[in-house]
Amino acid sequence: MKAIVYREYGSPDVLKLEEMNKPTPKDNEILIKVHAVSVGVGDLWARNFKAITPSKFSMPFLLWLPARLYFGFTKPKVNVLGGEFAGLVEAVGKDVKRFKKGDQVFGYRGQSMGANAEYLCMAENGMIAIKPANISYEEAAVIPYGALTALPLLKRVNIQRGQKVLINGASGGIGSAAVQLAKYYGAEVTGVCGTPRLGFVKALGADHVIDYTKEDFTQNGETYDLILDIMNKSSFEKCKDSLKPNGIYLLASFKMKQVFQMLQTSRSSGKKVICVLSMENLEDVELTRKLVEEGKIKAIVDKRFPMERAAEAHRYVESGNKAGSVVITIGQSV
Repeated sequence: MKAIVYREYGSPDVLKLEEMNKPTPKDNEILIKVHAVSVGVGDLWARNFKAITPSKFSMPFLLWLPARLYFGFTKPKVNVLGGEFAGLVEAVGKDVKRFKKGDQVFGYRGQSMGANAEYLCMAENGMIAIKPANISYEEAAVIPYGALTALPLLKRVNIQRGQKVLINGASGGIGSAAVQLAKYYGAEVTGVCGTPRLGFVKALGADHVIDYTKEDFTQNGETYDLILDIMNKSSFEKCKDSLKPNGIYLLASFKMKQVFQMLQTSRSSGKKVICVLSMENLEDVELTRKLVEEGKIKAIVDKRFPMERAAEAHRYVESGNKAGSVVITIGQSV
């Protein structure tokens, strides 16, 4: 089978198309013929992890170190990228009950990656579900990571109908899912993003969109029940006046400073900092599938690239010009 492989850290040019052995599913695994994979920030980081210093890493040092050990200090230990995917079940192990040959599926691999290949094996109890029939493989491949990260965040703060929610970083994988999920829960949503992605965030259903290059949301006098900061681009100090008396500053990515702030504000009856480590579970995978089928979550694909142009796909994502998701197509989608 063909796979997009990298043997050294570096620019998108380290990605090469190679022949690899086709995997064989174990008794509890399914063999998936992959049709589409996304290109997300995790792929960019893993491809050049040697450049991700503790200060650049989006989480505390205590989490950076095991991640660096996992991906490799001097050269990659994980040689095939691809965290989220969609494809067709080609074979199942003898103990598999959830899936059968011919099922269309979508799922999330996390840091295990490996989806940038024509075939992939996954345990049937992994983060995988039947693909919603109302979307394509390409659309399905860009949904799992964002939805499975945003869902635990919003559940953690018990988001309520009628609340005013601001999402800082609304155009990325997590942010775009958070916009749609907050709307699903009945919130009034404001999305913050850059100029090229204003239309994209509006299309996701945001009630209001702020261009951070032209307006500082912390200075416009609006207050919110919840401010979700996806990549820790702002701070509690800056956002405090933009929170209602019992408002929450929620972080998807955080450092130890924010952890200490969470401990300090947890004793307060007023504004709070909350840091959340999202843990994916099958219940959220199935909820995501249901919401997609109901039209509550949609995917907007900006560009598609074949396997042979994987490096170009990475360069495009790194350019910052994408307005939606970027997909690498593996074989012929139907």
